Amino acid sequence: MGIVRKLSSTLTLYKETGFPASYQTATHFRHRAIIGIGGNVGDVKRRFYHLLVFLKRQKNIAVLHTAPILQNPPFGYTEQEDFLNSVIEISTSMQPRELLAFLLQTEKRFGRRRSFANAPRTLDLDLIFFDRVKMNTPKLTLPHPHWSERESVVIPLQRLGTH
Repeated sequence: MGIVRKLSSTLTLYKETGFPASYQTATHFRHRAIIGIGGNVGDVKRRFYHLLVFLKRQKNIAVLHTAPILQNPPFGYTEQEDFLNSVIEISTSMQPRELLAFLLQTEKRFGRRRSFANAPRTLDLDLIFFDRVKMNTPKLTLPHPHWSERESVVIPLQRLGTH
């Protein structure tokens, strides 16, 4: 059981094994990225931990920092359970589109099924930032659109790597 801190009537911050944490700062990879993670189906905290282990085993990714986990209400489709969200800072050799493809494949590996927009999900991985790249293509927009309006990104991002 981790540390629980109520931020408001709808927001709760959790410090759990691996969230937050700092892992390594020096890597030989050229790029840094921030990945938003979320989910609201099943044992999400355990899934986040397994995701962290999975990412740390990848040869083309180094996990640098993780943030605490934020419990927050859903938006868009609101008739569902609250979400757990966090962010992970990585270093990687992949390019943005390659990293996005890896993240989508990882979602599937962890049981993600896409049914409709803002649907309940086991794992959601979003590429929030990639270096200082700005791009807008049909498949990828960087930085992630509306990131600064979402408590599910802003609050964990403010606490990235702090413990």
